[in-house]
Amino acid sequence: MKKLKSAACCSSGGSCCATAPKTKELAIDFLYLDLNTCERCRGTGTNLDEAIRDVSAVLNAAGFALKLNKVNITSKELAVKYQFLSSPTIRINGNDIMLDVKESNCKECGDICGDDVDCRVWEYEGVEYTEPPKSMIVNAILKAVYGVHEKVPGDTYALPENLEKFFDSKERKTGSV
Repeated sequence: MKKLKSAACCSSGGSCCATAPKTKELAIDFLYLDLNTCERCRGTGTNLDEAIRDVSAVLNAAGFALKLNKVNITSKELAVKYQFLSSPTIRINGNDIMLDVKESNCKECGDICGDDVDCRVWEYEGVEYTEPPKSMIVNAILKAVYGVHEKVPGDTYALPENLEKFFDSKERKTGSV
């Protein structure tokens, strides 16, 4: 076998070698109403943290840096800013991991605001959950990394009636602005 000669390689001060590949960023947004009282939000946060822990080594090996943003939606203004549709929400690179928004009564969020409120229900493999299963989140992360997903064009954002009711009722209950 013949050994190839290399003229002025970067190891000898040359500039022939390409620069290291750029790390790609994977942005995950976790949007929620409450982590103190709401079981759905807490459970979703726990499952998200576990899913990220489980896929971190693979993401790192594939050249992805993960950025997690946890956002407590405490007002209508924040809900509008983040185009929040239902609590809790997980988005990867701006895309909701579940396109359909289904909801059911959430006693804990109702207790927070003093009114009946519906929060998100997650459908995965034909079963409904009040918290997204870890496997659903792991699969969504891997699809975002290895699949091509574009934002689905939608109508102009308007604060959903259910969230409007939550924030109005919470404001009346606490007397805060």
